[in-house]
Amino acid sequence: MGRKRKKRTKSKIEKIKESSDYLRAPLANEVGTDSSHFGKEAIQVLKFHGTYQQDDRDLREGRDRHYIFMIRGRLPGGKMTADQYSALDDIADEYADGTLRVTTRQSFQLHGVIKKELKDTLQAINDSLITTLGACGDIVRNVMATPAPDIDGRQAQVQTFADELSDILLPATKAYHEVWLNGDKVYSGKEEVTDSEPLYGHSYLPRKFKIGITLPKDNSIDAHTQDIGLVALFDDQKEIEGFNVIVGGGMGMNHRKENTFPRLGDNLGYVPKEKIVEVVKGIISIQRDHGDRKNRKQARMKYLIHKWGLEKFEKELVDRIGFELEPFRELPDFDLDLYLGWNQQSDGNWFLGVSIENGRIKDEGDLQLKTALRKVADEFQTGVRLTPNHNVLLTNVAEEDKEAITDLLHDHGVLLDDEISNLIKYSMACPALPTCGLAITESERALPDVIRDLDEVVNDLGLEDEKLSVRMTGCPNGCSRPYVADIGFVGRSLDKYSIFIGGDPSGTRLNTKYKDLVEREDLVDEVRPLLEHYAENRSNGESFSDFWNRVGLSEAEQITV
Repeated sequence: MGRKRKKRTKSKIEKIKESSDYLRAPLANEVGTDSSHFGKEAIQVLKFHGTYQQDDRDLREGRDRHYIFMIRGRLPGGKMTADQYSALDDIADEYADGTLRVTTRQSFQLHGVIKKELKDTLQAINDSLITTLGACGDIVRNVMATPAPDIDGRQAQVQTFADELSDILLPATKAYHEVWLNGDKVYSGKEEVTDSEPLYGHSYLPRKFKIGITLPKDNSIDAHTQDIGLVALFDDQKEIEGFNVIVGGGMGMNHRKENTFPRLGDNLGYVPKEKIVEVVKGIISIQRDHGDRKNRKQARMKYLIHKWGLEKFEKELVDRIGFELEPFRELPDFDLDLYLGWNQQSDGNWFLGVSIENGRIKDEGDLQLKTALRKVADEFQTGVRLTPNHNVLLTNVAEEDKEAITDLLHDHGVLLDDEISNLIKYSMACPALPTCGLAITESERALPDVIRDLDEVVNDLGLEDEKLSVRMTGCPNGCSRPYVADIGFVGRSLDKYSIFIGGDPSGTRLNTKYKDLVEREDLVDEVRPLLEHYAENRSNGESFSDFWNRVGLSEAEQITV
């Protein structure tokens, strides 16, 4: 008989984290080598520093990988100054592929950095007072917040709290400064490490952890898709008095594993402002101690809550924090506000929301978007906010500068809100191929053509005023949050997608798989009959997704036979 196989208690990545000496080893010793890439263990540690090692599949030569690096920033609420934006624009040109990618978590990504310039790139980013620490890895990621600058006195408070919470939840290790910023002596593997991580522990969290903060009615952050969604509630003086807490959301799944699935967060309770940090830390500590460290596909907090149930989870939280949560307070319905076009701020200034198709800021043909945004930042010193729908808000614009900024954008081929179709505005895609290691098919490069073909159908049917959200991903992990979209195209295999129908802009309803393994060229033809049936049979004011949830997708299958 063969030797009995030992039962695995931890995944390989858990063991790497444990032995990393608080995110140093073996990364620190590989940074300065001549190799074009890091080893398998180092790349797991590298993620915590805000960087992914990638392989550009367009540039591969034979079987040899073409190693490049993606760097992601940590920008609570997506907020930047004009100088920070201009610095990133320069860094993209000097070290990356000349583009900036706005993410669906209000950050930026630089693509195409090579290993020998990685340290210089990270130093340049930090010189602009932006960190990348904790932007990736098994840790609390970028803290999202309603992207609008102050409109009525509430938004600024949410941004301030997002900044504070982000600082509190940063890892305590000094490794980042040692490795990249010429801090203390670079780790040799022999020194005694004296760091501690009071919140995260020596092996950090079982998986990534996402937090978003918003206001009543504003679902720009997709609050129910977060591990923790916080809805700030205000007193009569418009001061934050507390938060409704939502727990256990998450988008990722695996096509081949039925025990993986997208999940919307549960309404946990209400917490006064002075106690909210303690509650957030308590929730994180439960995930730290009880999240699955054997199977990473079951390691998100959504699976823990699914297995335990909300009642057990809340009891564990109360045992840790020592007080009961108040009942979840009633909220008005959420809606999705993109904050595009000109909007007035509470101080009398204005902000302009600019739609960035698929989040990619670049110059291409007549659309000189990158040049235009840089000129606006430099010439008018606007603030910059990156939004959860990978758009850009140009903030703190004086009344007298509005016309000049509008003209500058138009001169560079940039269309504004009322010049773009709803379908384009409400579409999102992840980067996918050629750089994302998880991608199995196209997304960012495929969606524009799909949207334009779909736009023709929508216009022919007189549905151009409908706010249809269409989101595409190159794999089932759900970075563009496709499972709450009206129409989701989720990568299934090369040039094939699953189609999901019936999500909700309020983020309170998941969509349903309608078709599987659909060729990219057939996506619009598969969706067309659904739009036609909706246009002919909807009730007054009924949305596309409400209609199909009312009549059922079984009816859709009958009309497309």
